[in-house]
Amino acid sequence: MPDKNWSSYLLKCSDGSLYWGVTKNMENRLIKHNEGTASKYTRSRLPVKLAAIKGHFTKREAFHLEYQIKNTPTHKKIATLNDWKPEN
Repeated sequence: MPDKNWSSYLLKCSDGSLYWGVTKNMENRLIKHNEGTASKYTRSRLPVKLAAIKGHFTKREAFHLEYQIKNTPTHKKIATLNDWKPEN
């Protein structure tokens, strides 16, 4: 059985921009983002807040969703997240 412990998440940065990422441990990842050690992008936009998360994916599924979200217009990102289902 494949590891389904991966999540894709969306952060709202202090400047109003959005950041999309993938993790196996959201609590730790959010701490790292707010410490400025998780991402060059979020480091200069602190603090960040969790805006959305969807989980129980394989690593491949989580990165596929991240890629799809990053290529989606900003106003459709959360709707895309809510509607997205991994391909079988």
